Amino acid sequence: MTDTPPDRLSNDPRSPHYDADVLGRGIGIRFKGNERTDVEEYSVSENWVRVALGKKVDRHGRPLTIKLTGPVEPYYLTPAQGEESDAG
Repeated sequence: MTDTPPDRLSNDPRSPHYDADVLGRGIGIRFKGNERTDVEEYSVSENWVRVALGKKVDRHGRPLTIKLTGPVEPYYLTPAQGEESDAG
C-alpha cells in the first residue's frame, strides 16, 4: 500500500491547493535530489516548486516567491495515523 502526497500542495490557506490535514502530517520535498525546507508550493506533474525569495515581502506582507523548475519528489515525514512504518 503506497502513501503518496498530493500532486500539488500549497501552504497558503487562501490557495485552492491548501490542505491542512496533509500539512499537519508534515511534507518533505526533495528537489533536484536535494532536500528543501523553504518550499511554499509544489507541483509534481508540472515539475516546479515555489520558494520564498529571502525575507522580501509584497505590499500585503506575504513573502515574494520564485518558481524553480526540475524534478520534485514529495514525501510524508510521519506515517498515516493507524499505520506502522516499514522500517525493518
